[in-house]
Amino acid sequence: MTTPTAIPTAIVTGASRGIGAAIAPELARRGYHVIVNYRRDSAAAAGVVAEIRQAGGSATALAADVTDADAVAEMIEAVVADRGRIDALVVNANTAPPPFAPLAELSWPAFAAKVTNELAGAFHITQQAVAAMRSQGAGRLVFLGSTVADYVGGGRLAHGTAKAALATFARHVAAETARDGISVLTVAPGAVRTEATAAVLDPAREKILAENSVLHRVLEPTDVAVAVGLALDLALRPATGSVLRVDAGWSVLVGGPTA
Repeated sequence: MTTPTAIPTAIVTGASRGIGAAIAPELARRGYHVIVNYRRDSAAAAGVVAEIRQAGGSATALAADVTDADAVAEMIEAVVADRGRIDALVVNANTAPPPFAPLAELSWPAFAAKVTNELAGAFHITQQAVAAMRSQGAGRLVFLGSTVADYVGGGRLAHGTAKAALATFARHVAAETARDGISVLTVAPGAVRTEATAAVLDPAREKILAENSVLHRVLEPTDVAVAVGLALDLALRPATGSVLRVDAGWSVLVGGPTA
């Protein structure tokens, strides 16, 4: 293993686009060397790295399908060999598009694919990263959940089940790793305007969400990125196992939208 570098290292899965592409520069601004993980789009990942470097930050792009245990092991090994340690992991990758359909119209393969891939994308990399963090005696984990784990409606059965399972997984990891100096938080955003949500976040639905929001708007990826940066702060270690809701105040007004 190489000697650990002075700059802490953070891995952000699924960082070539959407929320991940906003999280990576935010962590770079907070002083991390960011591993921009991606599955296929090397050009997009290179663009995120270039953005970080142009702003004076430090970043590297690494390809790995986080649902593949062997690919994850190779990536973690490469990061540790190059950087000497892993200080933070942000589990963000969207490993399977959610099928938006009610129970009567939802097929088992589509439901199972969403839940299984959501958990596989968290399990393999968390298992590998925690092993490295335990040897260091410190580390930070942030999982990207969703308020859909608690708020129902809109044909989000598969997506909500997957995110609820992810939040439970995160709590158990927090319990198992607290004495190793590792903290775990889940950041659960409400609706975020991204390329991935464009098909379901139409103007009519966005209007409903805005009307049920204290801030009268839906979220942008940068809103979530700042929350993730805060969740990695050492001061929040006593909050390990908690869920940080970033929902523009929807829950303040009505307990969460159901439209």
